[in-house]
Amino acid sequence: MGKRNKSLQMVILAAIILLGGFAIGSALFANDSVPVVGSKVPNIKLQQLNGDVQELADLKGEAIVLNFWGTWCEPCTREMPAFQRAHEEWKDKGVSIIAVNNGEDPITVNNYVNAMNITFPIWLDSKKSAAKAYGIRPLPTTFFIKPDGTVHNIILGEVEESVLQTQIKEITS
Repeated sequence: MGKRNKSLQMVILAAIILLGGFAIGSALFANDSVPVVGSKVPNIKLQQLNGDVQELADLKGEAIVLNFWGTWCEPCTREMPAFQRAHEEWKDKGVSIIAVNNGEDPITVNNYVNAMNITFPIWLDSKKSAAKAYGIRPLPTTFFIKPDGTVHNIILGEVEESVLQTQIKEITS
């Protein structure tokens, strides 16, 4: 019985050491430069679904709704019609609505966009570099960015249409 208890203690000690090392490593190598409310957003340069390459910095002076999403994501699909309606309402009022697809192939994204009748810009994050720069974990995640390039708000998960409209009004006032 003594050897068994000692073996169990060694296994528990090893597990504690491994978990502690993982926690320390995660803290040391975490991306601390991800944007938070009040901070400037990192510039990203991505190919659009239409083939053009665009940088977020090109939109300086505009209010931006930056939505990270995937075609397989049910909450993303539910919120897309609200983003489309917001695009139609705000596109000529200094607001850019941009959907950044998280790592899917252009054919899949194009088929989805056509089926959903989306006309606002779709950017392709094929290498997930933008998702990394923005610290994206769950999809959808939406950033509301003021014309000066600072984050006004970040919403993790599906955005209700009333919240979307309120946030747009706040970043344009």
